[in-house]
Amino acid sequence: MKDNAIKILIVDDKKENLLSLQVILADRGYQFVEATSGKDALRILLKNQDFAIILMDVQMPLMDGFETAELIRQSDKLKHVPIIFLTANMNTNEYIFKGYQSGAVDYMIKPLAPEILQAKVMVFTELFRKNQELKKKEEETQALNEIILKNNAKLASQYEAIAKHAEELKKKNMELDAFTYISSHDLQEPLRKIQTFANLIMANEYPNLSEDGKARFNRILYATNRMRELINSLLTFSRATLDDRRFETVDLNAIIADVKAALYENLSEKNAVIVTDFHDNIKAIPFQFVQLMENMIHNAIKFSQPEIPLQITIKSRFVDSSVLNDVQLLPNVKYCHISFGDNGIGFEQEHNEKIFGVFQKLHGRDLYEGTGIGLAIVKKIIENHDGFINATGEPMKGATFNIYIPY
Repeated sequence: MKDNAIKILIVDDKKENLLSLQVILADRGYQFVEATSGKDALRILLKNQDFAIILMDVQMPLMDGFETAELIRQSDKLKHVPIIFLTANMNTNEYIFKGYQSGAVDYMIKPLAPEILQAKVMVFTELFRKNQELKKKEEETQALNEIILKNNAKLASQYEAIAKHAEELKKKNMELDAFTYISSHDLQEPLRKIQTFANLIMANEYPNLSEDGKARFNRILYATNRMRELINSLLTFSRATLDDRRFETVDLNAIIADVKAALYENLSEKNAVIVTDFHDNIKAIPFQFVQLMENMIHNAIKFSQPEIPLQITIKSRFVDSSVLNDVQLLPNVKYCHISFGDNGIGFEQEHNEKIFGVFQKLHGRDLYEGTGIGLAIVKKIIENHDGFINATGEPMKGATFNIYIPY
């Protein structure tokens, strides 16, 4: 017999009646438990309460069905188990009333009609089955609720930790703002004084200085200028990190026009030509995108080939990430792909990641001026736009930078 079979308790002092009930209800998946007296039935019910229904004979020796039913109803665990009385003598209203008063839900008069008994038993067993399923669902729901409560407690703890960490970050940002202020004012003030006094000495005492002295003063001026450039670059990098992300519709043609005007002398010196092919506007942080393009063009000027006119080609197109086959891009997102190419000195492809690091330079300071922060600022700006940048290059054949901005 299967463990999940519905159990029926049949109570009768006559074996032939117990057998008759099982024959009538056979082949319906029921599990029958027999009791030959009221006491026997109570003993069984003390050990097992998961019966769908009790079929009980009324006329039994020592303890009849009425007495047994009354004792069963006194148990909180058993009082809801339906009892059907089976008897040949319930032929008066008083007798019938006594049966219901004892706790029966129904009664049948012998000889039993098999179809009626089967139908009545099926109603109560189906009700029992539904109640069991509902109970199981309630238990599963309760278990799920407990899991949810535990997870909510964990989430609350995590949120508390996040809030604490956010407060710490806020303090760190305030400290960083204070550092930025010091960098922009206090650190630059001594440099200005050094430059001022060095320039005064060079202007007023130049004829009296030895060649070695002149060279040393020139090195002082060079070092102070480089220090100021480094501080300004660090400030720019800091602003690229901390600036509020206010996105606006940006016209790339207008940005390039502004950058060309700002770098006019540098571009003229290199006989530089900038070719553009832009498709529509993009959503970007205007100030940062101007800084990005200025750094990119300035980088191309700095690493152009001597005696060869510089050519910069900047293009944009809108494309779905699925056709780009780049694992670093988000799936099912459309991007504005901006390609920035030049015919400069290029670089070895093995350095394609190194060039975006702070203070990372592939060439000596004596060959190419700069602080080594320009492309790091570019990468930071791209990250502020939730985008991605990579680079390809070949020595003396130029470099191409690919920028992807979601839209």
